[in-house]
Amino acid sequence: MREIVFDTETPGLDARSDRVVEIGAIELINHIPTGRSFHRYINPERPMPVEAFRIHGLDDAFLSDKPKFAEIADEFLEFVADARLIAHNATFDMAFINAELGRLGKPPLTDDRIVDTLMLARRKFPGSPASLDALMARFGVDASRRTLHGALLDSELLAEVYIELIGGRQAALGLGQVTETITVAVAATVAIPARTTPRRFNVSPEELAAHAAAVERLGDKAIWRQYLPAS
Repeated sequence: MREIVFDTETPGLDARSDRVVEIGAIELINHIPTGRSFHRYINPERPMPVEAFRIHGLDDAFLSDKPKFAEIADEFLEFVADARLIAHNATFDMAFINAELGRLGKPPLTDDRIVDTLMLARRKFPGSPASLDALMARFGVDASRRTLHGALLDSELLAEVYIELIGGRQAALGLGQVTETITVAVAATVAIPARTTPRRFNVSPEELAAHAAAVERLGDKAIWRQYLPAS
């Protein structure tokens, strides 16, 4: 299965008037990065507000010689093709991408191919912080390189978070011997180190209480009672 994890940077929050200034995207095959990526800076044809510059560090001088969206649109669509699209707070990014496509008379990317990791996180950890920063901290994803927001770097970090949200990296299920690395044949062969320690999650007292209440509603035969400490 082919998926594209992507992110955008913009000068503001209104897709009707603001423009995309950076797109970053990486390719996953069966939830494993292949090494293929798409990254472009884009001239928004308008000044960059100071508030936005403080977030992503992209100013007018840097963007002045970059291509306009119309010049990279077909290249982006070719890279994306018909893959499933993964984004954090996807409504925001999709609004900007589709607004840019609409200005060029191109059809929009449809919602039925979108996976929003923000929604995944809120369903999996109800009541807990679900920002990308919070999820990286929860899953132990190294964010030391993230001094400023950047579309390609954020896509790489989000890919790690997404894989954890769906249960961790798992190339295949089988009964064979566990090896030190998992090698997957894709566009470029990638060796992924096997996990040597179990994932640990920071579970709040409120989440523990909610789980205990759910088990209580299931009754005495609930399988979870085999794992809960005796009260």
